[in-house]
Amino acid sequence: RRHSAPSSSEATIQGRRGFHGMSDPQLLAALDLMRRMPPSRCETSLEELVDLVPHMTDDLLNAVDQPLQVAKDAKGNAYLLCDYNRDGDSYRSPWTNTYDPPLEDGVLPSERLRTMETFANDIFEGYREMYYEGGASSVYFWDLEGESFAACVLLKKDAEEKKKLQSGNWDAIHVVEVRPVRPKVAAYKLTTTIMLRISTSHAVGNNPGTLNLSGSLTRQKEEELAVSDTAAHVANMGRLIEEMENRMRDTVQSIYFGKTKSVVDGLYRAQGADMSQKKDMLAAALMSEMALKKKG
Repeated sequence: RRHSAPSSSEATIQGRRGFHGMSDPQLLAALDLMRRMPPSRCETSLEELVDLVPHMTDDLLNAVDQPLQVAKDAKGNAYLLCDYNRDGDSYRSPWTNTYDPPLEDGVLPSERLRTMETFANDIFEGYREMYYEGGASSVYFWDLEGESFAACVLLKKDAEEKKKLQSGNWDAIHVVEVRPVRPKVAAYKLTTTIMLRISTSHAVGNNPGTLNLSGSLTRQKEEELAVSDTAAHVANMGRLIEEMENRMRDTVQSIYFGKTKSVVDGLYRAQGADMSQKKDMLAAALMSEMALKKKG
């Protein structure tokens, strides 16, 4: 099959991309089915779905977010695979700007965007080391209509297996559309999808037990920012992505972990209901005492 970088009109099942096929009832039904499948088996579910409806392969690959895969180019550089650097069955490395397997007429960014892409990959390499302390990152640019362009920033970190942690990974997909609105001002539309998967072991004695936690979260943000040169575009995108990731990490922590703990505590209190009630009463009494002292 032949595939090029998405155009601006192809803007996910979570709202990241839209395309002409979304009016197809069969495609809508397939995407609805994917929403109901366990996130932990996303790749397997997608492969099985493609086997059932092979004529919708490209549309499904465009619409369904999958955990990022890592590959190495001819020079040994690690890069991430996604729909935005795929052309047919080949993937483009952002470090060498070549496809693997080799593709003579593969889609490449313009010279202006390639310069920006190279700079952005170096910048986000430092960002990855600062926030992720490992993992892999890749940035891909492509042209839109006129002076507009888009970029995809990918970040992936796999957790090391230790103690009760069997496996875990964090995948971040940031898609940015950039459109000039007036001289030295550009509009940025950022769509971020975070995918998290964790598997832990909770064996007690000879009784095995596991906990699997997986899911995805998507958020969007639009903002107009000043821009003086190409480097300013990368700086603006970096700030937007940094703010979005920090915000979404807090959300993931409160939803995935905080809510899960709250549900478990509601089902079973390890120290007993009486002890929990006493703790709640003590906390309330301390809060009241502190409030009285502040008034005094």
